[in-house]
Amino acid sequence: MPDTGLLEKINSKRAAEIFAELYGEREVDAAKQRYTSLISGTQKEDAEFSGGQENLRVFSAPGRTELAGNHTDHNRGKVLAASIQLDNVAIVQKRDDNIVFFRSTGFPDEKVKLTDKNGAPDLQPKPEEKGTTSALIRGIAAELSSRGCNVGGFSANANSAVFAGSGLSSSAALETLICRIFDTLYGEGKRGALEIAQIGQIAENVHFGKPCGLMDQAACACGGAVAIDFADSSRPKVKQINFDLSAAGYALCVVNTGGSHADLTADYASIPAEMKSVAAFFGKSVLGELEKETVLSRAAELRKSLGDRAFLRAIHFFNENERVDAMTEALLEMEKSATAADKQRALSRYLELVNESGDSSWEFLQNVFSPTRPKDQGIAAALALTKDFFRKQNLRGACRVHGGGFAGTIQAYIPADAINAYRAHIEAVFGAGSLTVLRIRARGAVELEF
Repeated sequence: MPDTGLLEKINSKRAAEIFAELYGEREVDAAKQRYTSLISGTQKEDAEFSGGQENLRVFSAPGRTELAGNHTDHNRGKVLAASIQLDNVAIVQKRDDNIVFFRSTGFPDEKVKLTDKNGAPDLQPKPEEKGTTSALIRGIAAELSSRGCNVGGFSANANSAVFAGSGLSSSAALETLICRIFDTLYGEGKRGALEIAQIGQIAENVHFGKPCGLMDQAACACGGAVAIDFADSSRPKVKQINFDLSAAGYALCVVNTGGSHADLTADYASIPAEMKSVAAFFGKSVLGELEKETVLSRAAELRKSLGDRAFLRAIHFFNENERVDAMTEALLEMEKSATAADKQRALSRYLELVNESGDSSWEFLQNVFSPTRPKDQGIAAALALTKDFFRKQNLRGACRVHGGGFAGTIQAYIPADAINAYRAHIEAVFGAGSLTVLRIRARGAVELEF
């Protein structure tokens, strides 16, 4: 039988309050059903959950949305991001055999033995695990162990609402979830949000095999809206920001254009590589070590040596950093303004900067579509349709490419009273369910205690 105690807690007033905080008042009943289903999936007859149903624990890690700072983190730049209501939830049970069993709805079960046949730690990267959840589990355990944290086994029954390929960082949500589980079960919960993020990034870089920056993990781990300066990559500066878009009368949305990320690795890798090539021209490792004026002063030489695209991508980096500061200032101004008129002026400035960020990604960063797929321009089409909607409806709004780009999603700021019209407008082209309204949630990767 399922753990009656936990099921009772899931249906308690306290659980309803937590679900309302995480997902919104309208989603409380759906959250109860989702959690109940996961708990019911940990049956005594399942050998992977044989440690007793009374000690089940609940963990959640959110996806994230990038507000500004498109492709800046990997060159030690600045970003503005926020965790969202779409999350990865796991019902977890500690085990004593140094095995991690991870079950996730819609995916094959994965089982990772953290020790070898002699009982010694077995935490080195394994080529056969590259690109899998097992690689992330082993990599996170390895990095925690290297930092003096004990690691051990657990069983998890998980469900992710962060749809893959959406630019909402399903991988970072998974990494911060796994790391939070390990740290809570075996490390006394001593790791702060940034350390959790750094551990997830290292696991993704070294074990999983993807050269990502730190923005995704940091936003998922920290919770809420955050401005992050990666100038010191070992100790990024994080500023929490109160960002209540709904109170300003707007909805924050993403539109999934349905494009495939397959075979786009070279496109993604070219962005940090070309930015770093400009830095190397000046004897530096990343653009964050340079000033924009220094790069502009050698424009002719850079164009001849590295080509126009590398030069333009460097300019995007510096301009986007400036926008992050300006957008952060606009949000802080919205928060402290005493009058509605002042709040609206700050919001208008913020939306202008969102549009500028989108234009820069298109014109300078050039990650709206892949040059190898000129016929596949879903992101460009979604941006064009969104701008046309604003124009025809005479609305003040904003839109930009979201996340890595080349395929996937756009982000749009839509007046709340126009969201149904926008949904009909955009889903007529990209299909039912292609638009998702996001909600910023305050909690990052956490254990939920009901």
